Amino acid sequence: MTQEWLTEEQQRTWRAWLTVAELLPRVLDAQLQRDAGISHAAYVVLAMLSEAPDRSRRMSDLARRANQSQSRLSHTVARLEERGWVRRERSPEDGRGNVAVLTDTGWDVVRSVAPGHVDAVRAALFDPLTAEQSRSLGEALNLVLDRLDPDRSLRVEHGADTRG
Repeated sequence: MTQEWLTEEQQRTWRAWLTVAELLPRVLDAQLQRDAGISHAAYVVLAMLSEAPDRSRRMSDLARRANQSQSRLSHTVARLEERGWVRRERSPEDGRGNVAVLTDTGWDVVRSVAPGHVDAVRAALFDPLTAEQSRSLGEALNLVLDRLDPDRSLRVEHGADTRG
C-alpha cells in the first residue's frame, strides 16, 4: 500500500494553519496582558460567565465552554477569585456542584477589556481578509468542525445556555 502524502498546496495550508493556531493566541494574550494583566484563557472564563443570564455557570459547564480541563479551570478561577472578579458558590439547583459567579467588579473588567479584545481579534484575523474571504473562512471552518464533531456533542453553540 502506497502512502498518499499531502499535496504541496495542502502542506502549505496545513503549516499556515499550525502557525496561525500558535500565533493568534499569543497576540490575543499580549493584548489582554497589556490591557488587564490577564491571559486569554482567563478572559474566556470571564466572557463565558458574562454571557450567562445570571452571570454564573456550573464549573463543569464553564470548563467545557472555556475549553479547559477541570483542574486548569479551578486554577484559573482561583486567580480570578484573588482579584475579586469571580466567586465560587454551591449550586443553588442541587447543592452538590459548584458554580462560578462573575462579581460586579469582574463584570466591570469584562466591559472595559472587551472593546480592545474585539479590536485585537478583528485586526489579527479579519482585517487582512476581504468580506468574501472572511465568509469563505467561516464556511471552511464550519465544514472542518462538522467533520471533527458530526453529532455536535463536543462543541458549545454560541449563546446556548446549558447548565449541566
